[in-house]
Amino acid sequence: MLTIFHFSSKFPQKTKWSFEAFEVPQRMIVHQAPNMSLMDISKIFSLLQPKEDEEDGCQQLNQAIADDDDKLLAELLAQEQYRRCINSRSGWGVPGTPLRMAAAHGHLRCLEVLLAHRAEVDSLDVKAQTPLFTAVSAKHLDCVVALLKAGADPNGSQYNNSSPVLTAAREGDVDILKELLRHGAEVDVRAKVPDWASNATTCRGPLYMSAVYGHLDSFKLLLLHGANPDFNCTDKKLLARIKQPKTVLEMCIRYGCGTEYIQLLIDFGASVYLPELIVDKTTQQNEAVVMLLKERVCPKTLMSQTRLAIRRYLTMTDKSSSIDSLDIPHILKNYLKHIT
Repeated sequence: MLTIFHFSSKFPQKTKWSFEAFEVPQRMIVHQAPNMSLMDISKIFSLLQPKEDEEDGCQQLNQAIADDDDKLLAELLAQEQYRRCINSRSGWGVPGTPLRMAAAHGHLRCLEVLLAHRAEVDSLDVKAQTPLFTAVSAKHLDCVVALLKAGADPNGSQYNNSSPVLTAAREGDVDILKELLRHGAEVDVRAKVPDWASNATTCRGPLYMSAVYGHLDSFKLLLLHGANPDFNCTDKKLLARIKQPKTVLEMCIRYGCGTEYIQLLIDFGASVYLPELIVDKTTQQNEAVVMLLKERVCPKTLMSQTRLAIRRYLTMTDKSSSIDSLDIPHILKNYLKHIT
């Protein structure tokens, strides 16, 4: 996999350049603005590095963070020369801000000191990843919570092809996924790729990822927060461009995900008429097909259909809180939450 950089004049920071990073197999393409030379590109990369007079300050900040020395970090940031470095990118490998470094190491106390000194919560590294994305990837729940409370965008950066929710769903981090969704993360998010690169895999969102990687708890959590149970994609234009888009139900049967995944999709309103039923060799797949065929013959009960209708009416973000606010008996609230 190689990385493509797309340079533009819209930079979310204070400089005048930005980039988008995403991965495609087997080739590298560099999109250049009109009349942009390789020297111009070199200058853009130089803007991502700290100035010479800031480099020493960045190193000291980073060392304090690496040592998890929050007291020293606070002492340094009390001085103007170090406060100027708080959002500077530095370091080997993937240059990033001090906040990104604290998130990557899971050093919560240092992260809180940086936030208290107004570090930019959604600052980007050279891969267009935010500190929140870094904390999610490193599975540091406490840092994820702190960043979200500080106002971090739960969807990550628009300039990065992946997202915190996709990462958490793939890894099966239920607690992290729950925090992201509770703070309004998009439940049917998909990889950000240009139209010409779109294919069947592009519309496979978090629900699909959690199924194929065998994370049942994450799978149910996404459905509870309103994930589309059919295609896990709400982009109708994208679905129209794909010749034969596959439903989550069909993919669960194909990958032998188990009858519990099939039952959840049925309970949350997936269309049982969309998949092409192909009986494979495995018993698990045959059981899933039998379950699906039975569902086609027997319509849903009125209670089940009412639950689906009410859940569709509720707001997409934090459905549990919306259900709790309803003036109905507790037993019905549990039924709407699929709690038995």
